[in-house]
Amino acid sequence: MLNAAVKAISQILSPPMRSILWRSIGLALVLITVLAIGLQRLLSWFAEYGEVWAEAMLGPNFHTTLNVVSWIVSIAAGLGVVLGAVFLMPAITSLVASLFVDDVADHVEREHYPAEQPGVALPLAIAMTEGVRTALLTILVYLVALPFVLFAGAGFIVFFIATAWLLGREYFELAAMRFRSPEDAKAMRKDNAATVFTAGLFIAAFVSIPIVNLATPLFGMAFMVHMHKRLSGPRPELLEPARRSDVSVV
Repeated sequence: MLNAAVKAISQILSPPMRSILWRSIGLALVLITVLAIGLQRLLSWFAEYGEVWAEAMLGPNFHTTLNVVSWIVSIAAGLGVVLGAVFLMPAITSLVASLFVDDVADHVEREHYPAEQPGVALPLAIAMTEGVRTALLTILVYLVALPFVLFAGAGFIVFFIATAWLLGREYFELAAMRFRSPEDAKAMRKDNAATVFTAGLFIAAFVSIPIVNLATPLFGMAFMVHMHKRLSGPRPELLEPARRSDVSVV
C-alpha cells in the first residue's frame, strides 16, 4: 500500500500529468471560493434569523439552547471562508475527481500496467453522480461533526475518519468502475472494506495538507488505480498472449 502511495505521488508530478494537475487545481480553487463564500453567507443568515424562527417553532423553553447554537454558528460564520477552505476541500476534491477520473487512470494504466487491457472510460453522468453524492455526504457529515470540533479536539478525529471513509470509497469505486459495473464495484469495495478504508487514510492525510491538497484528485485516483489492481489479482484475460498460453497449459 505504501508502494502504491509513493507511485501515485511520483506520477502526479510527472510531465504527462501536469496539464491535468493545473486544470484540477484551477477548478478546485474556483469551487472552494464559491462554496466557502456561500457557506459564510448561509451561516451569517442562520445566526441572524434562524434563532428567531427556531424559537418560534420550538417554544421559549429552548431559548438557552438556541442561544448557544446561534453563538456557535456566529463563530463559524466569522470564520466561514477559512472553515470552507479547510473543511470543504474533501467535498471539492470529490467533484473535481469525477471530471478527471479517466484522464488520471489512463496515464497510470499506460505507465504501470501496459500489458493489461485498459479500463473503459466512465460515462460523465455516472462519474458526476458519484462525485456529487460523495460531496453532499461529506458536507453533511462535517456539519454534524462541527460542534464537536468547536468544543473538543475529538471532532478533528471524526473529520479525519469520515474523510478516510468517504474519499476511500469514492476513489476506489471510480477506479473499479472502469473495469466493472457500478454494482460489482460497490460489492468489491464492501468485500475489501478494511483495505479500502486503510487506503482512504492515506488520502485523508494528503487532503489535510494545505496547498498540497489541491492535487488530491490526482493522488487519490492514481493511488486507488493501484489498489484496485492489487485487490483484483492476476486475471488471465488481461495477461499478455505469451503469459495466457502459460496459464492455459497449467
